[in-house]
Amino acid sequence: MLEVPYLTSDIDPVSAAFREEVDDFIVDEVPAYRPSGEGDHVFCHLEKRDLTTRNALRQICDAIGADLDSAGWAGLKDRRAVTRQWVSLHGAEPERLAGLELDGIKILEVSRHGHKLRTGHLRGNRFRVRLRQIDAAGIARARQVLTQIEREGLPNYYGEQRFGRQGANADRAAQWVRGQARPPRQAFNRKLEMSAFQSALFNRYVADRVARQETGRVFAGEVVKRHDTGGVFVVGDLPEEAEEVQTRADQFEVSATGPIFGTKMRWPEGSAREREEALLRSAELGPDDLRKWKRLAPGTRRFVRVPVPEIGVKECDDALDLDFTLPAGSYATILVREIRKRDALAPNPG
Repeated sequence: MLEVPYLTSDIDPVSAAFREEVDDFIVDEVPAYRPSGEGDHVFCHLEKRDLTTRNALRQICDAIGADLDSAGWAGLKDRRAVTRQWVSLHGAEPERLAGLELDGIKILEVSRHGHKLRTGHLRGNRFRVRLRQIDAAGIARARQVLTQIEREGLPNYYGEQRFGRQGANADRAAQWVRGQARPPRQAFNRKLEMSAFQSALFNRYVADRVARQETGRVFAGEVVKRHDTGGVFVVGDLPEEAEEVQTRADQFEVSATGPIFGTKMRWPEGSAREREEALLRSAELGPDDLRKWKRLAPGTRRFVRVPVPEIGVKECDDALDLDFTLPAGSYATILVREIRKRDALAPNPG
C-alpha cells in the first residue's frame, strides 16, 4: 500500500491518531434485504467489540452447538472496532440465540430466512471514525482532502488488511498460481491468498489511473459499471458515444472498472484490453494460467472509484469525527489514508 499514489497528493499529510480506542471506529452494515421470518437459516444481527467476524461467529457457534462451516456473512468486519452486522446460522434455535450473552458480543435481532447469507449481500457500510491528536491546521487540511474526495470520488483501492502481514498472502498466491509452490490445503486459506493476489493486481491498475488523474475518466473499449444497478457495458468507439458516457461519469451515474482477473471476468476491448493484458503479463501470467483456478477465482469487474457524497465532519477538541457511507467492498481505511498520507495500520504518531 505504501507504493500506491494518493488522490490528494498535493495536500500535505495530517498528523492524527487513528483507532486509539475501539470506539474510534464504528461500522454499521447496510443490508441488501431483511430476513423473511421463515426458513431453515437463522439471521442474527449482532454487535461485536474488538473481535473479528470469524472469531465472533466461532464463539456463538460454540455456545449454541451450531456448525461454523455452514455459517454465513455478507462481509468480514475489522477487529479493532465496534461493528454491527448480520450473520446467518443453519439449524440454530432463534430463542436460544436471542438470549445469548458473550463477552464482546451483543445479539440485537434474530429472525429466520430461507437461505444462507453470502458475501456481498449488503448495500454498503456506514462508518463513524474519530481521528485524535489533530490540530487546527490539520483539521483544515483534512477538510480539503474530504472536499476533493466528495468531488472526484475515492480511489477504490483494497486496504492493506486485505493482503496479510507485509503483503505475504498475495506473494504466496503468486507463487502457487505460477506453479512454483503448492497451494494451502485449507480451502479458506486458498481463497484468502488468491483474493489477495487478485486485489494486488487491481490496486496496481487503480494506482496507474490515480497517477494519470484518470479515475473519473472513461475511454472507448472500457468496461463501465452503473452505480445504481451494477449493470456493465462497454464504451463504444464513436466519439459522441464516449462523450455521452463521460457526461454520465461526471455525474457519478457510472464509473470505469478495473480487472479482478479470472476466467469469467468480462474483458474490455481494443487498447483498454491491451492495457489489462499487459498488467497480467507483468505478474508473469496470461489469461490461460487462471483456468486451473476457475472455481476459486472466477473473476469480476470492480469500480476504479466510488462516490462518497456528504461526508459528515464534526470538530471536538483535538479530534475530528467523520461520518460517511461506502458501497459494499470499499474500505474506510483508504479514506483515512488520504488524510494521514500513511497506511491506516501504521503506528500512530508518538
